[in-house]
Amino acid sequence: MTPHLERLDSFYISGLTEQTCIAAERDPASARVEQLWLRFFEEDAYERPQRTPDPRLFGVYTRRGAAGPGSFEVTAGVAVHEGTPLVQVEGGEYLVFSGRGPMPALVHALWQEADAYFERHPELRRRFRSDFEAYSGPEQVALHIGVERAPAAV
Repeated sequence: MTPHLERLDSFYISGLTEQTCIAAERDPASARVEQLWLRFFEEDAYERPQRTPDPRLFGVYTRRGAAGPGSFEVTAGVAVHEGTPLVQVEGGEYLVFSGRGPMPALVHALWQEADAYFERHPELRRRFRSDFEAYSGPEQVALHIGVERAPAAV
């Protein structure tokens, strides 16, 4: 599947947040993201009174490197109006990779596809400020990676 560029306005997500790192997520014994999603559903965290009409669920990745190399925060949540405990998804250009299939295998495959894409396309740089997964159904997800154009070579 070929990704496409999409320009988005900023929006807000409320839900449950976990601090983790790339190394922890590679080991099933220490991985926290899948556990976060289990907790999200067990606690009915999607039942936010300030929720917008957007029916999607979101996995938002922020604060990269704040707790050390390879670290990041991930929030499992829903779109909400301002004024609630929230995470802001930054507006701007996003490269979108989407697919259908069993989770979490599909999500892992899309992240691998995105990493390979950026290796082949140095004209686009990742912003590393707010990337997110938008789940439209139990087997449908769109991965949004914040990008900016690389400066032209001098």
